[in-house]
Amino acid sequence: MSLMIVGSVAFDAIETPFGKTDKVVGGAATFAGLAASYLYDEVKLIGTVGGDFGKDNLNILTAKGIDIDGIEIVDDQKTFFWSGKYHVDMNSRDTLTTELNVLADFDPKIPSSYQDCEYLLLGNLMPQVQMAVLDRLETVPKLVVMDTMNYWMDVALEDLKTVLKRVDVLAINDGEARQLSGEYSMVKAAEKILQMGPSYLIIKKGEHGALLFGEGQIFSAPALPLADVFDPTGAGDSFAGGFIGYLAHVQSVNFHNMKNAIIYGSALASFCVEKFGTEKLQQLNKEEIAHRIEQFVALAKFEIK
Repeated sequence: MSLMIVGSVAFDAIETPFGKTDKVVGGAATFAGLAASYLYDEVKLIGTVGGDFGKDNLNILTAKGIDIDGIEIVDDQKTFFWSGKYHVDMNSRDTLTTELNVLADFDPKIPSSYQDCEYLLLGNLMPQVQMAVLDRLETVPKLVVMDTMNYWMDVALEDLKTVLKRVDVLAINDGEARQLSGEYSMVKAAEKILQMGPSYLIIKKGEHGALLFGEGQIFSAPALPLADVFDPTGAGDSFAGGFIGYLAHVQSVNFHNMKNAIIYGSALASFCVEKFGTEKLQQLNKEEIAHRIEQFVALAKFEIK
């Protein structure tokens, strides 16, 4: 029984009001895998890198017990590279460079040792790639979580809708929920999106928390106010990794556990933004995570007498 994460493994170069980096390790699968590894010990990645990625960077993943047999290394090509500059509010950014490189021809290959996958996270990739992963699995996972973005809604909407029919949980932000549904109200947007196939919908609202819809219920999760936010890159992917990592850990999928999973995902995301790239996610321990969960519980707990 394993948790499989499919997504980009990349280099990022980031500039924020608090500083800038040269190339650092990033990518959706990287952030999600590191976050999930603190909650579940059978994390396996599917992705691709170029010959420039190097063993030391792969060791960032294996040091956390992550299985990287599914990461294809294309020696004569370069790794996917993205660079961006965040504005003062840290909620908006400008993309400076996007070099798809090896990701342009990514054709996910699933090792036989990955076929025991019970929990699957489909990172933000072309819908056709997400569909290929589902088609190549010999058995249907217990839970399929999918991330996507507005770009795929613009250029591959029908393919995206086809994939949605085969997933259990969709995670998108509020703007993407409005675009996909054509509704401004988050409640109405959720109703329409859930009719497209998923049983649950997570609407990520950044510094304002997240909403969970499913089973005729709604849960609103807070975001933890932080004194320092250095780099929001990878926060959404860390959230997704923590979310599905918790569900794989408890081995039970229902609305109650989904609520807890959102808090764990939010906690991992809150750590991610405190350093550049994956630096903070490489340094955590379970005591720190437990303390942060307590902070989230205290933040939203109240009684009416």
